[in-house]
Amino acid sequence: MVLSPLLKAAGFYREPFFLFAEKQIKITSEDEGTIVTGKIDILVYTPQFWVLVIEAKRVEYSLNVGIPQILAYMLNSSELEQPAFGFVTNGSEFRLVKLLKIDITQYGLSRLFSIDNKEDLYTVVSIFKRLDQLVIQQN
Repeated sequence: MVLSPLLKAAGFYREPFFLFAEKQIKITSEDEGTIVTGKIDILVYTPQFWVLVIEAKRVEYSLNVGIPQILAYMLNSSELEQPAFGFVTNGSEFRLVKLLKIDITQYGLSRLFSIDNKEDLYTVVSIFKRLDQLVIQQN
């Protein structure tokens, strides 16, 4: 409900972006004695930009669960001469990931953005639009 309008506003529903639904990656963790299992609902990617969406039983499910998955996808991309960018969300919170794979592989995380702060949504859309422009320029 939240992610789709953000992706559309940024232009990610057109080439050169690819969209996969129900990607078969499972996330399992223990939450108060209950096993919570989810899978990626949507994966939007180009070689330079990866988007990972976590389906969670609870909105407050930590984004930290998705960071290793998105880094694994980004590291497995064979075309990482430029920085790669990713996005992790649980529908309520958002975090961007930047991966540099030059001599030493390094990654960085953005601050935590929240749907509760309207300014954060505008910031995320503007970041997405800038990344869209960068990808279009490289293609």
